Amino acid sequence: MLRRIAIAVMAVCSWGALHVQAQKNEFFRPKEVWNDTEGNPINAHGGGVLYYKGTYYWYGEYKVGKTVLPSDATWERYRTDVTGVSCYSSKDLLNWKFEGVVLKANPDDDESDLHPSQVVERPKVIYNKKTKKFVMWIHADSPDYGKAAAGVAVSDSPTGEFKYLGGFRPNDQMSRDQTLFVDDDGTAYQFSSSENNQTMHINRLTADYIRPDGTYVRRFIGMSREAPAVFKYGTKYYMLSSGCTGWDPNSAELAVADSIMGEWTVGDPCTGPDAEKTFYGQSTCVIPIQGKKNAYIACFDMWKKTDLQDSRYIWLPLIINPQTQQMTIPWQTEWNLSIFNNKK
Repeated sequence: MLRRIAIAVMAVCSWGALHVQAQKNEFFRPKEVWNDTEGNPINAHGGGVLYYKGTYYWYGEYKVGKTVLPSDATWERYRTDVTGVSCYSSKDLLNWKFEGVVLKANPDDDESDLHPSQVVERPKVIYNKKTKKFVMWIHADSPDYGKAAAGVAVSDSPTGEFKYLGGFRPNDQMSRDQTLFVDDDGTAYQFSSSENNQTMHINRLTADYIRPDGTYVRRFIGMSREAPAVFKYGTKYYMLSSGCTGWDPNSAELAVADSIMGEWTVGDPCTGPDAEKTFYGQSTCVIPIQGKKNAYIACFDMWKKTDLQDSRYIWLPLIINPQTQQMTIPWQTEWNLSIFNNKK
């Protein structure tokens, strides 16, 4: 009898565990802890999202361990040891499966950009239709942020493992916060904070997406913009960015241009409580939603500078008025993609 009771209890407990594991997210809840399909907190900071063959792939900084402030720091350059770049996959943008660390740290080579003592930030991945390679760019830096370089890795699969090709300064210029954008004609660009974060550089890439091709422009000169997130709507190009205030939040800007290397004009799209502080977030990417017209998600990191592993995510709808082309990012405590159902 006792044995039968024990088996029954174990069965109930096992069912309960499976039930919790299988429970699906139905809403985005900004600033709360987001768990993956195994019930573990999603660990993909400063990231970007790639859509490929019916699946979204979210890449980000995999932050594990204690957050420290180096003893020689003259500013708040809090850090964790480099662990690598994580990847999560999803069909619906709400429920994410952990695919693993797809670009791993290299603890055996203290000269490597991927050594735990270094800095790896803002991984972005794009797909090259000609080479059939997935190409990742990162901000690769030294602990004092003096290296100010970019690094490139490639893979045959969106879930890796990615092979690191090395780091460099694009067009021999500084490169810190960065993102990638592929235009409709297949041409790719890297946007990066350069010139000690005072000016944004837009670097056109080679056909294989692994190097700059030598053509670049300087934009937002002296405006100290970082955390670029670029997308296209209609025939115009847009870029979300933040100011340069370290780990502390500031006002977002949304810039627009008629051509990617043309002139850009700016404004603040955020509305609602704490909009002037971008809801205490910093831009990281903008996701075009497949199958929904004029629907985008604006993604931000809510950094916890003294506990970076516990930094949260703020994903909000980017609302477009198709008549005026005006874009706003309104605060939502809880929402899902149905918010776009009546948008034309």
